[in-house]
Amino acid sequence: MDKILITGGAGFIGSHVVRKFVSAYPGLQVFNLDMLTYAGNLENLRDVEPAENYQFIKGDITDREFIFNLFADYQFDGVIHLAAESHVDRSIRNPLEFIQTNIIGTVNLMDAARENWHSFSGKRFYHISTDEVYGSLKEGFFIESTPYDPKSPYSASKASSDHFVRAYQNTYGLPIVISNCSNNYGPNQFPEKLIPLMIHNIRNGKELPVYGKGDNIRDWLYVQDHADAIDIIFHKGVNGETYNIGGENEWKNIDLVKLLCKIMDMKLGRKTGSSEKLITFVKDRAGHDFRYAIDASKVSNELGWKPSLQFEEGLEKTVDWYLSNDEWLKNVTSGEYQKYYEDFYSA
Repeated sequence: MDKILITGGAGFIGSHVVRKFVSAYPGLQVFNLDMLTYAGNLENLRDVEPAENYQFIKGDITDREFIFNLFADYQFDGVIHLAAESHVDRSIRNPLEFIQTNIIGTVNLMDAARENWHSFSGKRFYHISTDEVYGSLKEGFFIESTPYDPKSPYSASKASSDHFVRAYQNTYGLPIVISNCSNNYGPNQFPEKLIPLMIHNIRNGKELPVYGKGDNIRDWLYVQDHADAIDIIFHKGVNGETYNIGGENEWKNIDLVKLLCKIMDMKLGRKTGSSEKLITFVKDRAGHDFRYAIDASKVSNELGWKPSLQFEEGLEKTVDWYLSNDEWLKNVTSGEYQKYYEDFYSA
């Protein structure tokens, strides 16, 4: 492949994937397509902007004409599709936005690929999804054949896009792979998500809101491990296959928050236990799934990927990054980062 399009490449996971591909494959032209909504931040990619094999394109995957023209102009050989609305709370308030981006946007990309890929040989459309499409677990683990049972507008929109991707492979022969991942954490994550929100609030002495009793369980995946898995699946995965990516780190939300409090108290020189006093239990989220847990043995056994970090180590690295990048966090929470595109790319 000579040219690859990464959608959502200025977001949390996408920026790590872009950085991985730009540095690891200097002969590959990497095009980063991002709408730069509230969670898209070009400051995440300052280090790769000078690279000769990198180009940023601002655009909206729901704009069908724009997407078709983009494919016609650049003739991409592969797509790694990360662009998505991804926050459950936002989907509850505005489900239509999630339908437009996650379903219509995905179909637009595949239709543009079909029109321009006159031969599918050497081409690949890689769709990144979530474990939330499987619903809520009581026992056991999600595997690739677990029936879909989405509970929120967000997970329903991702489940629908997954089905469309598989349908395009079955109907048109589009060469696709799909991966479903567990909760990501690490540097550059927008602070609406649990871990960066708690870090930000602990540092500033604000309340730490925890849904219900904090008993909900999630599997946590370090974002760089996820980027490595995406790299391996894109290059070595089998067309038509699905791969689950998990961190093998199940934690109750309340236990995670207490661990963060302990780490932050230590890092900030505060008395042990002082930050736990900020924990505030709030009304549980509508349709809040109880437990997610992924069996990642397929991607491990078939492609050789394994997570590199245990959660405690990854969490401490994450805390260190946020404490060392206070300016980044201030810019994100104030909206200053949105000015960066205009300053950097103005004529």
